[in-house]
Amino acid sequence: MNKKNKIAILLFASLCLIGVCLYYTIIERGDIDILEATAEMHTNSELLVDLYSKDEDKANSHYKNKIIEVTGIVKEISFLNNRNTILLKGNTTKSSVICDMQLNQTAILRKLKKDDVVKIKGVCKGYLKDVILLNCTFINQNTNE
Repeated sequence: MNKKNKIAILLFASLCLIGVCLYYTIIERGDIDILEATAEMHTNSELLVDLYSKDEDKANSHYKNKIIEVTGIVKEISFLNNRNTILLKGNTTKSSVICDMQLNQTAILRKLKKDDVVKIKGVCKGYLKDVILLNCTFINQNTNE
């Protein structure tokens, strides 16, 4: 292999690596406009928790690092440490869907109460006893749907 081919292959590999790094950096930082992005999957909180609790690897292959839309019943609302979080009821009392909301959603969040039905879109990050969604926004802005 001559020197030009080696340089071309090295350059191509470097560009691919940079592209992959940029893609994952954007996903991890949440630079995607979730409200404008199209959800890749639609589900409800009970089914999502059920799938993760039964087979985490299979659920991860479907949902992890994807923008998903989840409908669920509000279990709890938290405003701790400058984080706005909603817990959606799962299929058991032990597990929920934790939705870490964007700060621009605070006004809507403050109007909600326990047992309201909401539709939320966010990036699924996996399962740690609860399913974790980050960078979340409301799809419907009405409470008590």
